[in-house]
Order: sequence, then C-alpha cells, then structure tokens
Amino acid sequence: MRKGFSLLELMIVIIILGLLASLVLPNIIGQGERAKEKLVCIQMKNLKNALDSFKLEEGTYPSTEEGLKALIQNPNPQKYKNYPEKGFLNSKKLPKDPWGHNYIYVNNGGDIEIISLGADGKEGGSGENRDIRLSECQE
Repeated sequence: MRKGFSLLELMIVIIILGLLASLVLPNIIGQGERAKEKLVCIQMKNLKNALDSFKLEEGTYPSTEEGLKALIQNPNPQKYKNYPEKGFLNSKKLPKDPWGHNYIYVNNGGDIEIISLGADGKEGGSGENRDIRLSECQE
C-alpha cells in the first residue's frame, strides 16, 4: 500500500498551481490601484458636495488660500456669517487621499478643482502616480 506522493506527482501539482497563478494574479494585482482611484473620486465628490453647501450658505466658494480647511473651520467669521457651528463635514479633520496625501483645492474665480497627486504625491506622473482631478471623475 502507498502512503505518499512521488516526486513526479508533486512536480505536476506545482506546475499546475504555477499555471493557475500566472493566469489569475495579473487580474488581481491591478484591482488595488483601481479601487484607490475610485475611492479618490468618491472622496472628491463628497468634498464637492460640502463645498456646494458652503456656497449655498455663504454665496461663494472658499478662496484657494482658505482651502478645504474652510469646510471644518470658519476662516473668517466677519465674512462668513452663516457658517454652521459644526462646519460642513461630519469630521473635525479633512480626509486624505488613499495614499495619505492632502487634497489640493483651487478656486479660479468660482470654477473649483480638487486634485489628488497620486501615489507619489508629486505633480504629473503616470499609472498610479498620475494626478487625479475632480473634473475627470464627474460623469
């Protein structure tokens, strides 16, 4: 009676597992980065909704200098008289992108943009390092 596997049988199993891994792994590896890109867009849309609420209450978006911080703390009580006591986010701190970087906010005369600099945290780049803009996320 046999009690074990031969070396040949073990090699066949290892080869089969290797072939399966080579087919499955390339599909799984890219999913993490795509999920992060989707999360960036969701977070930016939430920030945009809060900015829209700010504009509805105050009549204007915060300036670039006031930044996104204006959503959690009134930057100018004399200028923003309708500012709610708890701010416009359900948090006392601003969200960071999935790579741990702050979002960049730009107000160009009422035309606003929110930007994530991607995995490298630097302007430009490609792949996971590319910049993601709110204007690219909106469908």
